Amino acid sequence: MKQNIIDKFNHRDAVIGIVGLGYVGLPLVLRFNEVGYKVIGFDIDARKTEKLNQGESYIEHITDEDVATARHSGFEAVASFERASECDALIICVPTPLGHHREPDLSFVTGTTDALIPHLRAGQVLSLESTTYPGTTEEELLPRVESAGLRVGTDFFLVYSPEREDPGNASFTTKSIPKVCGGHTAACLDVGLALYGKVIDQLVPVSSTKVAELTKLLENIHRAVNIGLVNEMKIVADRFGLDIHEVIRAAATKPFGFVPYYPGPGLGGHCIPIDPFYLTWKAREYGVHTRFIELAGEINSGMPDYVVGKVALALNEREQAIKGSRILVLGIAYKKNVDDMRESPSVILMEKLEELGAIVAYSDPHIATFPEMREHHFELDSVDLTPESIADFDCILISTDHDGFDYDMIRDHAALVVDSRGRFRESFPNLVKA
Repeated sequence: MKQNIIDKFNHRDAVIGIVGLGYVGLPLVLRFNEVGYKVIGFDIDARKTEKLNQGESYIEHITDEDVATARHSGFEAVASFERASECDALIICVPTPLGHHREPDLSFVTGTTDALIPHLRAGQVLSLESTTYPGTTEEELLPRVESAGLRVGTDFFLVYSPEREDPGNASFTTKSIPKVCGGHTAACLDVGLALYGKVIDQLVPVSSTKVAELTKLLENIHRAVNIGLVNEMKIVADRFGLDIHEVIRAAATKPFGFVPYYPGPGLGGHCIPIDPFYLTWKAREYGVHTRFIELAGEINSGMPDYVVGKVALALNEREQAIKGSRILVLGIAYKKNVDDMRESPSVILMEKLEELGAIVAYSDPHIATFPEMREHHFELDSVDLTPESIADFDCILISTDHDGFDYDMIRDHAALVVDSRGRFRESFPNLVKA
């Protein structure tokens, strides 16, 4: 059984199923399709599957032409799981958010697995790519698969291989980013490596699914902790009357022993704001209190309040209150030059300002209309930036510093600019750095 499925992958005769067609799943679809595999995409959002089947993309950095090319090569998108039995590999790329008490919410992973169970068969491999805590694959997926009467490691294969997508980063693609892979058994690992071997340039095998799961968390906790440090340093520098961005630029000239991280209004993206809490929650099961990680999370979670405080002080100096002020938030994506709003701190800023009585609007060249989100809602369209529209606001808050903004025009026509990203290097009278 193992050799048969490995041969299918090696000869590109296998059918690949990608479950969850978002910022992780859709690039995988295109890559598997590109090298000659038959690909079926699964997503419970019928609007997504309809657009894909029409050759249209809903992710900015993936073009309609990319999707249309895949469609012409045989890619299909479906909104139900009946066809999962046709697939030799099923790769799960669904969200793993936090609950209301910052506990892991695995409902998308477990719900998807439960929906797949009736359609599983011998001779398949199931790979989980969603970020999660160590033990998820063994504790949640393994018993579900075995409940279907499948022997994992013998006639069915179970893998954890964490996603490493960086939306909008042209320097690193699905193909070129090394891929960590762990199997429940040695045979599972062999099959997992065969699954990804034709589509990823470099594979990084590890000894277990738990090692692969913790590897993903370490990568992003490393970033979260260092961003927490530099966010705290930003507050210190501000008290000293210094520009932390100038300090970082100077420190970054050291050719060894220093890696620059940059402060902001909070953490965004699916991984960095969430992953630390997955580990701290699981660590408590083992009696471990992850104080260092939790401190970084506390600092990063407090940055939106810090920025709102800077806005309030800046308006106060101009004898204005936040209540009734017209505030334009620039950029609502979680990072610049993309349309990805997952866990964007900009949305938190908008909600906090609105709660304080501000009249909030936004401008983002990548997001024309505020989208439907699970926990946030604004009936707003992006404001076109003109000298007149900029001057119409009491405060322009730079939350995400897209390159598409005309910063000279903003500087020349804004009554007040609060810059939380360090976009402006030189000071000017109506600028406040936050």
